[in-house]
This record gives sequence, C-alpha cells and structure tokens, in this order.
Amino acid sequence: MNPLKRLGRRRASVLGLAAVMALVTPGTANSAPEEPRASTLGAQAAQSGRYFGTAVAAGKLGDGQYTGILDREFNSVTPENEMKWDATERSRGQFTFGAADQIVNRAAARGQKLRGHTLVWHSQLPDWVGAIRDANTLRGVMNNHITTVMNRYKGRIHSWDVVNEAFADGGSGQMRSSVFRDVLGTGFVEQAFRTARTADPAAKLCYNDYNIEDWNAAKTQGVYRMVRDFKSRGVPIDCVGLQAHFGAGGPPASFQTTLSNFAALGVDVQITELDIAQAPANAYANTVRACLNVARCTGITVWGIRDSDSWRSGENPLLFDRSGNKKPAYRSTLTTMGGTATAQRADARSPRSAAALPSRFSWSSSGTLISPKSDATHNIAGIKDPTVVHYNGKYHLFASVASSSGYNLVYLNFTDWSQAGSATHHYLDRSAIGRGYRAAPQVFYHAQQRLWYLVYQTGNASYSTNPDISNPNGWSAPRHFYSSMPDIIRQNIGNGHWVDMWVICDSANCYLFSSDDNGHLYRSQTTAAQFPNGFTNTVIALQDSNKYALFEASNVYKVQGSNQYLLLVEAIGSDGRRYFRSWTTGSLAGSWTPLAASESNPFAKSSNVAFPSGAWTRDISHGEMIRAGYDQTLTINSCRLQYVYQGMNPNAGGDYNLLPWRLGLLTQTNSTC
Repeated sequence: MNPLKRLGRRRASVLGLAAVMALVTPGTANSAPEEPRASTLGAQAAQSGRYFGTAVAAGKLGDGQYTGILDREFNSVTPENEMKWDATERSRGQFTFGAADQIVNRAAARGQKLRGHTLVWHSQLPDWVGAIRDANTLRGVMNNHITTVMNRYKGRIHSWDVVNEAFADGGSGQMRSSVFRDVLGTGFVEQAFRTARTADPAAKLCYNDYNIEDWNAAKTQGVYRMVRDFKSRGVPIDCVGLQAHFGAGGPPASFQTTLSNFAALGVDVQITELDIAQAPANAYANTVRACLNVARCTGITVWGIRDSDSWRSGENPLLFDRSGNKKPAYRSTLTTMGGTATAQRADARSPRSAAALPSRFSWSSSGTLISPKSDATHNIAGIKDPTVVHYNGKYHLFASVASSSGYNLVYLNFTDWSQAGSATHHYLDRSAIGRGYRAAPQVFYHAQQRLWYLVYQTGNASYSTNPDISNPNGWSAPRHFYSSMPDIIRQNIGNGHWVDMWVICDSANCYLFSSDDNGHLYRSQTTAAQFPNGFTNTVIALQDSNKYALFEASNVYKVQGSNQYLLLVEAIGSDGRRYFRSWTTGSLAGSWTPLAASESNPFAKSSNVAFPSGAWTRDISHGEMIRAGYDQTLTINSCRLQYVYQGMNPNAGGDYNLLPWRLGLLTQTNSTC
C-alpha cells in the first residue's frame, strides 16, 4: 500500500458545510463523579475551575525556597507592588516595567494565571499625580496610565483590579477623599472602567477593596450600590475583589451572604488578598468554604507565601511558616477544597507525581487488546482513535469504527485491561449521535457543568454531552463548536483535511486544538465560563515545513503536580510508519518546546517500543494517555505513563479506511520516579 494515501470517509470534506452553534443546557448527573484529589492548592482549586494564587514580589524570585513553594502550590500570581503607579510611572509619561515583566514572564512560562494589581489607587501614588488640580489634565493622565499599562500586558492578564479602595471606612458608605474623587468627582471610577474595557476587552475588570466582607457594613453597602448601578447602566464591571485581611476570628458570619449577593448582580467575586492573624485552621477553612459555596467565586489569592513575606509578618497570617513549612491552616485549606494534605516539607523535593519528564522515552507494548466486533448491522474493519478515562472502578473507552459504509463511534467498558477484549461494543449510531461520519473521539467530564463531553469530528468540530458516561444511549445529538471552518485553517489546509479535535481547559480558559494533515497544529480559545461556546482567536500553534512530520492526532495533557503541559502529535516517518513526537510548555496559550520530537528520538515509535508478545505492529498511531483523573484539565501522572494506541499487522494494505487497526497499550519502562 501507499501509507501516505488519504482516502474517503474519515477525511470527509468540510466544503459546503455550515452549522449553527448551539448552547448547552447543563444537566445533572444521577451521581456525579467524585473529583480527583490533588495534593497542592492550585491543582485542587483547578478541579472546580477556580484558581488558588499568591502575591509575588520580584525581589524574592532569587530565593529558591520561595520559588519552590510558588511553583508547586499556586496556579495564579498577583504582583505585590510591581504594577502599582509608583512602580510603573514614577515620572509623568515615563513608564518602567522591568520588575512587573519579570513576574509576568515567569508566571506565563509556568502556566500560572495572572491578576493585575492595581491601576487606580490613592495610595502608592507618585507626588506629581497627587498635585494635579485640573480635571482635564488628571482625566487624561489617568486614562493614559490605564491604557499604557494594560496594553503592555494585554492578553496575559486574566483579571485587573481597575480601581482599588475607593470607598471610605466608617459609616458613611461614600467614597473616600482622594485626588481622583476630589478633582474628578465620584465618576472617576466609571471612567476608569470604561477606559480599561477599551484597553483590553478580554480582561475581567474588578473593583477591589477591604472591609467589604461583612454584608451589614455601610462600606459593603456602598460598594454594592455602585456595582448594582454600574450593571444597570452597562458600565463594564466583571468582578468584585474582597481583600479578606481578617483578624484571628476569620471571616464575618455574613461573608458567604456578601459573596452571594454581589454574585447575584451578575459579577464574579474573588478573594484577592487573604491573610488571617495567627492563621487559625478553622478560619481559613471557613473562608475557603464560603467561596466554594458560591459558584461565581472564581478564585482565592493569599497575600504572600511564608509568614516572613507578609506585610503583617508579626501576626504570622499565612499558610507557610518562616521556614517554609506547611502550617495547620494549609492542611485545612487544602482538605476543605477536597484535596489530600501531606506532611511534606515545603522545601522538600517534589512528590513522585511531579517527576520530571525524561528527554528520551522507552516503552513496552501489550499485544492486541481490542479488536473489532461486528454484528448484524455493523461490519467493522478497524477500531481506532481510542479515548479513555478511568471512573467509578472501570475504564470507559470510546473509539472510531471504520467500515465500508463509513465511520462512526463505539463505547465499551471494563474493569481491567485483561477484560478489554471481551467487553461489549455499544455502537453510538444507535444513540442521538446518529448515523453519518463521526470519528476521532475524545471524552472528559466537565466538573462545573456536571456533564460528560464527547468531542469528535464530523467535517466540523462537534460534541455531544451525557450526564452518565456508562449509558451509551444518553448522548445528545451532535452540536458544533464553530459555525464553519475558521479562516486561518481554510487558508493553510491546502490539500489536507481538518481532523482530530482536542479540548483541554485550565482554570481560566478552554482550548481546542486541531490538525490539517498539512503540517499545522491549530489552537482556538474560549473562556472557561463560556465553554462550549465562544471559540475564537484561532491561531497556528505549531507548524512544520514537512507536513508528514506534524500530521495529525494531537493530544495535550497537564502534568500532575507541575505547571507543565505535554503535547503529542502523530507523524509519518521516513519508513512510512506512524509515530509520535512530543513538546512541552508552561502555558496552553504559549509556544511549545521540543521534548522527544525527532524520528531518531521519538516520543513513541516502533524503534523505542519492545513487544514481549510479538511485534504485531510497526505503527504507533492515534491514541491517548491513561489520565490521573477524568475532568477537563486532562491531568496525567508522569510517574506512570501509559498510552492506548492503534496498531495493525505490518503486512496489511489497501484502502486506508478499511485497514485492520487494533488497539494496544504502551507502558513506559524508563520512568524518572
């Protein structure tokens, strides 16, 4: 056969297809899956689509203990002082970003979310700003400062504290005296938010303040009235930040009520500067629990890492002591979020689940585990493109099935791989997924929507949902992520085909990757809140001048216990056989660094795979990692890499769509653990 020949039904043309993007109405599972239990703050927060972050000082990034805790525990970063006005525009019109850039670039490289803090604040303000008395001058200075700083970090900051601490303490419920209020009036807040929206339309715009946690406080009510007014008039405000600098008693009894009432206005709420005097474990647990109980509480930031890093250091208010050890408050915080606390010292080596990926891989392959099973209405030639999760004591595997009549999908479940070959095959064309071209599935559980998603190709990028993964008849009819093929794909696809859609989410965004059999890997993006709708900003994430070196079947994973992602892409080698190359990155929106990415040093190829049961295939083709969990973060344990893949008899040939693909399992034999 000609192994490069691409025929027919799986590579169905997308020309002339149009689809209407549909909204999903999240259903409720009869029994929702138990969430994977992580052992770090950021990883566990991400299980519920939230972040757990910390304030970072650029001057401490040379401290190995400090950065070790930062990288291990937190998936969000807020510059402590480096983005404030006196740090970025000490002299009018002269901007300095060195320290802020250091924090931003480091966080982005490690896949950590970024909060911007803060644009307009009466404190830490250069004298020249405070001396302005002309309204037009001050308005121009304020707008220029907001625009310049936001433009510097456009696309990299998830949430900005646009205005900070504008309201007075005490019983007035009014704005405090400041150069901005005194010269511009109370309308300066609205002006700042409108300017910020123009500067970066994609960023969340927050009002941030302290002592607004008690629902009964006049200051809280003043901020609430402002936010309600803004929402009623269309002033662009997306979130309220509650600093949460608490005394030893922790949050007020009405704290959750406050979060809920702000959220009911249609804004997110974020706990932005959390620290609690003497760090009582129950006070931290109560604070975290209040956030978890409010769906629109999207994240928590503690204001520093170790007690010695705190602006309240004399009160020891943080989660790590001065030696970097986890305090009881750390353990109560993690377990309240559902994580598993360990006694590991903060300066100890990373846990086994966070082992570094090697630069070279070796594998052992099973024999054929799953073969086609035909029935009266399905004459199957090959089973391929597997996707799998382990949930509720069983492996749940979906795959493409190919026959002379085209492609569709199949589902099977089993408790152990030794039972995979005898598992019942449920053909999904009998569900609402229906007949017609459906291929290359990917399955995951969306934790916030409490729905299972099955992503697949139909000539477009499509998906179905199901509240119960074990019910093959529970899948919804196909919906499309796009109304039509994105222009950038149409312009670069050449004679290729738009194939192999893959979705992965971090705490802020969801990303859709796809291939074109023409040397391009594409990436689209939407917010986690909008998913599955809103995929835009389609870009070429990776490309190769040799189209066979970056062909198709991309899959992307989060490496457990780290801020690293792993990308696999199928290639066709010089011998005409399929194999996988690999790359890593610290951010799903970032660039990719080659790991084992050549034919001589592949991620997985017959040349680095042993076959104890006999070499039943020379192709290591389209498949998926066995994951540590099953949610939309697609997390893998780097200590125990296993890969389900498709292979076939090396002597087989003929029509590509009728090749006798079978499924096998690779197990890594050179783990670094």
